[in-house]
Amino acid sequence: MAVIRPIFLILLGVALGAGATYWFLQPPTAISVPAQPQPSAPQVIYTPRATNELPGWLDDVLVDALPALKRSCVVAQAQPPEKTTTLGTLVFQNSDLTTACQGVLAAGNDSTALHQAFETAFQTVSVRAADNANGLFTGYYEASLRGSLTRQGAYQIPLYGVPKNLIAVAIKDFVPANALDKTNMPTSLIGRVVGRELKPYFTRAEIDGAQAIAADSDVIVWVEDAVDAHVLHIQGSGQVTLPDGTMMRVGFAGNNGHQFRGLGRILIDEGVLDRDGASMIAVRDWLKKNPERAQVLMNQNARYIFFRKIEGDGPIGAQGVALTPGRSLAVDPRIIPLGLPVWLETADPDGKPLRRLMLAQDVGVAITGVVRGDFFWGAGEAAFAMAARMRSSGSYTVFVPKPAPTATKN
Repeated sequence: MAVIRPIFLILLGVALGAGATYWFLQPPTAISVPAQPQPSAPQVIYTPRATNELPGWLDDVLVDALPALKRSCVVAQAQPPEKTTTLGTLVFQNSDLTTACQGVLAAGNDSTALHQAFETAFQTVSVRAADNANGLFTGYYEASLRGSLTRQGAYQIPLYGVPKNLIAVAIKDFVPANALDKTNMPTSLIGRVVGRELKPYFTRAEIDGAQAIAADSDVIVWVEDAVDAHVLHIQGSGQVTLPDGTMMRVGFAGNNGHQFRGLGRILIDEGVLDRDGASMIAVRDWLKKNPERAQVLMNQNARYIFFRKIEGDGPIGAQGVALTPGRSLAVDPRIIPLGLPVWLETADPDGKPLRRLMLAQDVGVAITGVVRGDFFWGAGEAAFAMAARMRSSGSYTVFVPKPAPTATKN
């Protein structure tokens, strides 16, 4: 880093001081480092909504959401109590969330008591864009693979840990905050040091095809199927069954900084599948039936994910807690802070109403927008069958902790 910082500051000074603000602040097409852009926050409207107006509220089995709630509450309890969050005109402190958690969890498993506790501890607020209350809800799952801790037989596809030569540079450490306002600059640059310069990190084609990081990264586990490995890169977490039958859980540890391009989009653009038939199930089936062309097409998604072994429960979401099937939701954290309960109103892939309490516990590179969510279905093929087909319109309401009463002096 001692080499990178002077180089970066000189580059920044030239760019801004010499009138090259355009180069530095324009969209990523004008930036030489292909890092993931951070879109500016969209306009959002938060409107108070009575809890008894939530469709299906009294029918939800809230006790099923308690494991997810407890995990998020543990995170809240570990954070500074004075930490403040603002949602529109609503402002609450982390101490308010902790108090709300305690009130709900004290209600036990009785359905009526739980509903009342939520209504007492939280105020409900609908979330919508200026022009539409509805948005898109998709699904994700924990992938299942077969693998080995050693390279042998059919196990030839590596799942890499974070490479030793990968460098992540936080933009905020070098640029004044007001210089990044209302831009879609990436929040970080990811690359590698070549001589005295920071260069973009290797692409998927270079990593998989040229084995560019074989000497700089440990292999967490070897798996047998390249398509399943790519699906794992998209989902971010998975279970690997080893030859002796034991299960090893792996999760997201980092990425190579390149833009993500979805497999469905790639196959549509190549004319392999049409838009209506490009479900994740159809995509996976086609790639497995066409292994030679599959690798070429998968390389068009330059983004590469690095993994770590997960001990204990999982998979682990962005909030740092194990996700709960059917109760964890990936959201845009600019719109809904992680850790808050959310009332979801949408439909499952079979068109059945999906109205239940969820916990905002994860994020995703494609999960951006005012009303946008990714429903965690769990692990295995049954979960994959649901996640791969889910693309439902819907809306949501966020549970915001009520401010603690202000003490009065006598």
